[in-house]
Amino acid sequence: MAHDYLIIGAGPAGLQLAALLERDGRDYAVLERGAGPGTFFTRYPRHRTLISINKVHSGFADPEQRMRVDWNSLLSDDPELLFTRYSPRYFPHADDLVRYLGDFAAATGVRAHYGVEVTRISLDADGFVVVDGDGRTWRSARLVVATGVSRLHVPPIPGIEHAERYDTFDTDPASFADQRVLVLGKGNSGFETADSLVEHAAVIHVAGPSPVRLAWQTHYVGHLRAVNNNFLDTYQLKSENAVLDGSVELIEPRPGGGFRVLFRYARAAQAPKELEYDRVIACTGFGFDASVFDDGCRPALVIDDRFPEQTSAFESTTVPGLYFAGTLTQQRDFKKSTGGFIHGFRYGARALHRVLADRYHGVPWPSTALDPSPEAIGDALVARVNRSSALWQQFAVMGDVVTVSGGTARYQEEVPVAYLADGGLGPAEHRFVVTLEYGPNHDQVNPFDIAVPRVAENDAENAHEASYLHPVVRHHRDGVLTATHHLAENLENRWDLPEVHRQPLVAFVKECLADA
Repeated sequence: MAHDYLIIGAGPAGLQLAALLERDGRDYAVLERGAGPGTFFTRYPRHRTLISINKVHSGFADPEQRMRVDWNSLLSDDPELLFTRYSPRYFPHADDLVRYLGDFAAATGVRAHYGVEVTRISLDADGFVVVDGDGRTWRSARLVVATGVSRLHVPPIPGIEHAERYDTFDTDPASFADQRVLVLGKGNSGFETADSLVEHAAVIHVAGPSPVRLAWQTHYVGHLRAVNNNFLDTYQLKSENAVLDGSVELIEPRPGGGFRVLFRYARAAQAPKELEYDRVIACTGFGFDASVFDDGCRPALVIDDRFPEQTSAFESTTVPGLYFAGTLTQQRDFKKSTGGFIHGFRYGARALHRVLADRYHGVPWPSTALDPSPEAIGDALVARVNRSSALWQQFAVMGDVVTVSGGTARYQEEVPVAYLADGGLGPAEHRFVVTLEYGPNHDQVNPFDIAVPRVAENDAENAHEASYLHPVVRHHRDGVLTATHHLAENLENRWDLPEVHRQPLVAFVKECLADA
């Protein structure tokens, strides 16, 4: 069974890429070890509430703008194929996502093979060789891994084998009644677990080496979300619970049951403290499982070996032809943007599809002709930043590009800025790249502290000092950055006021082109 492409995994990213390949009539197959699409979400999150928002009533008439607050829908040519039709809940149940993914796969006609567990991946002279659990061999010229982070990340703590694991522990809160519980990990899975135990456990400590980072401050949605942070109240209001900053140095069973834990505080010059617990639960995150790769094609790993290292084209840095889609691509914007989540990687998968079309099928990145005047360029950029969902979700990572060469101009949407910087679109005399970005050090201030000095709304003169999300336009001449222009921030995220936004931008474009 030989194909141009094999996609490993029929989760959201695998389905997204497969649907695009199917639309274009490409030769591909999807291999999924589960019984159907989205198997990961039949088990995770363990307490079954998603943290990806589902805002059904957005107030937007434009379907593109509605995708800004719809974090679960995949991209398709069918305007009816939206997750918002599956649940009215702002934080929906994981089972609803499984149901949606099954319907998406069926409606788009993706060619997926279920119950196929990949056990070995190797390379030969013809490409990738994939062997499954039934001994069948699949071949492909290119391989796309969209398996997500399926391996529990186990920190090297002596005695960690005594801890219960997030992926397997009994989630029934009643089983923790009157017990002292240590939760290892300060991410959403750790606090989701702690929050579920508040009504039953006697004492709950959540521990980790770094301070808690709140998504509302960092703007990284993988940091602790409000839906999971009720536990913080129980700590600060003295309800026998605590958040501990520091490292666990030992977990060992006590003779009478339970565990003795040695804990060293992060910012205290003292000996490790002995703490006692009835249960210890490791909620320490997940990583990429590279065990199926032969040594000859095992990709380089980074970030504590949790993610495959990738180029700006989502290709392995060490194995040509091996690509990645989905949450694995967050290696490119780790804890900075949204590449690890559906509302981010759906655009990354579409960008990967365009990269593959250009590299292997002679189809250049989609573009539309544009009048090369500063007014037309300015109007096109303003129109897009006011409605684009990709630039909104993949802030600072994806940009729209206006290329001006030889008296002509073309507009290209949703280009990864790193891919552009690496020459992915080829040379050009002039390029204007627009992104949406937060200001520098935006994650270092309290966003609710009105005493913090900030740039006034619609202040065009000082827009470069804005902290909140706003458009940034950069001009490149022959591949070299020459100038940067910031559009003033706006409470309603409307960057289309003639004197505040459009006119200063048109003047900027005109000045850049005049320097030719």
